[in-house]
Amino acid sequence: MTVGYYVSTRFFELATGFFMVSSLSVSQAANMDILVDLSWHAPISSSINSLSSAINGTGTYGFVYNSSTLPEDIPYGTVIFFLSKIRVAHIQLGAYNWCNMPHVRRAEYPKVNSSYVLEYVEVIHRHHKRTPYASNTFPVEAYPWYCDNEALFYYGAPLPTHSANHSANTYWSVYISSSNPLAPRGFSGTCQFPQITRGGLDDSWQHGSDLYGVYHDLLGFLPERYDPNLVSFRVTNNVITSQVASMVTSGIFGGEAQQNLALLVQPASIDSLEPAYTCLAAKNNFSAYGVGSDDPGWTAHLKAAADLYANLDTVSGVPPTDLGFHMSLDHYFDNLSARLCHAKPLPCNASNPSFCVTQAMADEVFRLGQYEYSYLYRDAGARTLEYSTGSYGIWVAELAENLRHAMHAADSTSTDNRTSSGIRYRHNIAHDGSVSRILGILQIEKMVWPGMGSEVVFELYKRKVDQQYYIRVLWGGQVLKSSNPTLGVLDMLPVEVLLAYFDGLVGQRAEKIPSLCSL
Repeated sequence: MTVGYYVSTRFFELATGFFMVSSLSVSQAANMDILVDLSWHAPISSSINSLSSAINGTGTYGFVYNSSTLPEDIPYGTVIFFLSKIRVAHIQLGAYNWCNMPHVRRAEYPKVNSSYVLEYVEVIHRHHKRTPYASNTFPVEAYPWYCDNEALFYYGAPLPTHSANHSANTYWSVYISSSNPLAPRGFSGTCQFPQITRGGLDDSWQHGSDLYGVYHDLLGFLPERYDPNLVSFRVTNNVITSQVASMVTSGIFGGEAQQNLALLVQPASIDSLEPAYTCLAAKNNFSAYGVGSDDPGWTAHLKAAADLYANLDTVSGVPPTDLGFHMSLDHYFDNLSARLCHAKPLPCNASNPSFCVTQAMADEVFRLGQYEYSYLYRDAGARTLEYSTGSYGIWVAELAENLRHAMHAADSTSTDNRTSSGIRYRHNIAHDGSVSRILGILQIEKMVWPGMGSEVVFELYKRKVDQQYYIRVLWGGQVLKSSNPTLGVLDMLPVEVLLAYFDGLVGQRAEKIPSLCSL
C-alpha cells in the first residue's frame, strides 16, 4: 500500500530499542534496510544540567535576559560549548538571548552547496516576547504595566470580503472602572496577561523579514508574493500565537500580507501544535518524574533552592503554600524575565520597598530554570523521550507526512505528472513546550529552555546527481546536533533515516499514538 513516500514499510521492534525499516522508495525503486536507534541517549554534561552550577554559580552563563538586542561583543548564533579534559561541557559567551532567540538569518545562514536543490521547508518557533501570564504575577505588583502603544484586534468579517456588509477593525482597550471596588491580581495598567508586547510584535516582524531574506532573497525559494497554494501558516488556539503571526506574515510578504490571510488552527481538544490533545500515559509519566512529583531527581533542586524561595516569597508576597510558584521555578522565571526583557526594574515588596529582588537572585532563578528544562526534556532518562513522543507524536507524524508529500510532489513534477508543486513552505507558531518536545524527540545534545522566538527549521533537499533526498535541521539558525547516534549531526542526513526514526517512535500518520497514550 502506498503511503506518501514509501511504497511498503514494515517494522521489527527489537529488545535493544532498535527498529529495522525496509522500504521501497518512489524515486529509488530499490529496497533499503535502515536500522534506527530509538533508545534514549543522554545529553552532554554542562553547567546547564549541573545542580551545583545552578545553586552555587554566578551570573547566567553569558545568556542574555534584558534586551531583544545582543550586546556588541556577543556574536549572533548558537550557544558555544567546549569540552574539558574531564568531558564536561563548559559554556562560553554565545547568543542565547531569552528575549529574542537566534533564528535563521542571512548573515549567518550556512548555505548548502549547489549540488542540492531545496524542495521543502517547515518552520516551527515559539511566539515572541510578551507580558507574563496572570497566574505568574504577584498578588500585588508595585508598579503598573501599560500597553498603549499597540492594539489587539478582535473582530469577525463575512467572506467573501467584497460582500455588501463590511466589518470595522475593532480592538480591545483595557480599562478599570472607577465604580469597580475590586483590584485586579497582579499588574494594573492597560495590558492583557499575557499578550505580545509592542517589542514582541517588532521582533516578530523582524523574524519574518529575516526568513524572507534567506528563503527568498538568498535562495529564491519563497515566492515574492503570498501564495496560499505554496505557503501556509499555522497557530495554536492561544491567541498570542495569532498576534505573532500577523507580524511574521507581514515581515515575510510585506504589504501583500495586508490581504486576508488564513491561519490554520486545529480544534482545541485535539490541537497537535500546542499540544492540547489528551495523552494520559504521557501525563502520568511526566507526573511521576517532573513538576509536582516527589521524584528525588526533581525535588533535589527545589530543596536546594529553599533559601532563594524564602527571599523571593518575602518580596513577592506569594505564600509558601502556593503550589504554582513552588512546584517549579517557572512562575518566578516568567515574572522576572518578562520585566527585564521590557527594561522594567526587578520588583520590590509592595508594602516595604526595602525588600527587593536582586540581580543575583534573578540570575539564580534563571540558572535553575535552565536546569529544570534540561532535566524535564533530556536529563531524566528514557522517560523524557517517552513523554515527548506521547505528547507531541501527532505533530511529528504530521511533519513526516508533509515531508513525504513534498517528495512525492517534487518527483511528480519532475516527471511532468503534476503541474503544481503544492505547499512547499509551512510555518508553525507555537510555545516553549512545543519546541521543547521537538528538541526532546530529536534528543538534542545540549538542552536549554527555548526562549522567545526559539526556532527549529526542517529543510528537505534533493541531490541533483542521484535524485535522492536529504534533510537538514537547524536550531537557532545552525545545524542541530543530536545525542542519538542514528541522527548525529542533522546536516544532509538521508531523509529515510529521519522518517524511519519518526515512524519507529509514533508510526506513520501517528498510528501508534492511540496505544501510546492509552486512548
